[in-house]
Amino acid sequence: MTYPETIQYLESFINYENIPDYPYKESLKLEQVKNFLAAINNPQGSLRCLHIAGTKGKGSTCVFVAYMLRQAGYKVGLYTSPHLLDFRERIRILTPNSKLQTPNLEFEGMISKDELVDLIKQLKPAIEKYNQSSEYGPLSFFEVYTSLAFVYFKEKKVDFAVLETGLGGRLDATNVVNPLAAAITPISYEHTQKLGNTLKEIATEKAGIIKNKELVVISAPQEEEAGQVIRTRCFEVGSRLYEVNKDIFCDIKKAGFGVRGIFGKYPNLKIRLPGKHQLINATVAVGVIEALRFHNINVGIDAIRDGLYNTIWPGRCDVVSSNPLIVLDGAQNIASMRALKETIKENFKYKRLILILGISSDKDVKGICNEIYDLADEIILTKADNPRATEPEILAKYFYGKEVYITDNTQEAKAQALCLAKKEDLILVCGSLFVVGEFRNG
Repeated sequence: MTYPETIQYLESFINYENIPDYPYKESLKLEQVKNFLAAINNPQGSLRCLHIAGTKGKGSTCVFVAYMLRQAGYKVGLYTSPHLLDFRERIRILTPNSKLQTPNLEFEGMISKDELVDLIKQLKPAIEKYNQSSEYGPLSFFEVYTSLAFVYFKEKKVDFAVLETGLGGRLDATNVVNPLAAAITPISYEHTQKLGNTLKEIATEKAGIIKNKELVVISAPQEEEAGQVIRTRCFEVGSRLYEVNKDIFCDIKKAGFGVRGIFGKYPNLKIRLPGKHQLINATVAVGVIEALRFHNINVGIDAIRDGLYNTIWPGRCDVVSSNPLIVLDGAQNIASMRALKETIKENFKYKRLILILGISSDKDVKGICNEIYDLADEIILTKADNPRATEPEILAKYFYGKEVYITDNTQEAKAQALCLAKKEDLILVCGSLFVVGEFRNG
């Protein structure tokens, strides 16, 4: 089986990430992936997992946790989604003492093409057999790929597996694990047509990863409606809960920040991901690391400090050029767009801001456009090569009174921006990780 054949096989499975609208609760059944994993001897059962859910910041929190553990000498499996350029990015292993990479198009430790081919060869017979008899129909792409990650991490004998939920939490394919610790990053309105129209409904889906009394849960600061759902869920199942701004504190300094945690103080911390929201994500991640002490796993302050500073996460306020200044960020909902806007204002100096914006159709298109409206001087609207992409002409009606350019694809938008920008300007690419990935790859 060749690598192109492997890709073709993976793309043969239904991929809900490419479908704008589908019946969420009817389409996703946790029993589906549970039954398949049981058929391949439950590879996830041998993994020591850390599980992260939330609306924004869950990917950043995952990588902060993974890099701190790697810095402490552990071999760490990292499973995140979606991807920027290549879905192999979703499955990574960070090994201790490996040479630290500078940001580039290659995600450190991602599964190789040969390894992915071998995994598919190994699991294809079981997948085909299961799909023929499953009462829930064929496995989805995300269910297959999550299963591949579990098998890969088990075969590679990772010390920990850090898992980011895909959509929601309760019905997510990653929610088959019994983690040592879990975290809920800030919850806001997103995927409302699937997860619910209120913060309570959305938080209920996210808090579905909280399942037993052995679990230690770290929560980012939440709106009260969402926070109450998390507290109630922890009480019902007996999980131990620690909340940022209540049990864990982030002390922001002029040069860096400190964390007052569950067990101690961690001063003089620094991260290279800009934005106050990333300081909160890092604080949640430190809480997750501290939660491991309840399982007799102690990570020292040097590993925490060095791991945070060395964390790389492409596509998140990612500076890819200085002349002109180009910043890429996967902000794709109102809350993350607001955080991005504050980060740009606080961290960058420029004369004009040229915005490249593309948004998936299942997002709050109006809310996102309204949030970013005032920041942009000139606006280039585009769309990713994805069935979920909103047509740029639809976006244009939310930018009345602005200088607006319509483009058919991300590369056309990139060429337009480079034509408009002078060296003192800033080009900001956001609205969708699909758009960011295509821009980065072009």
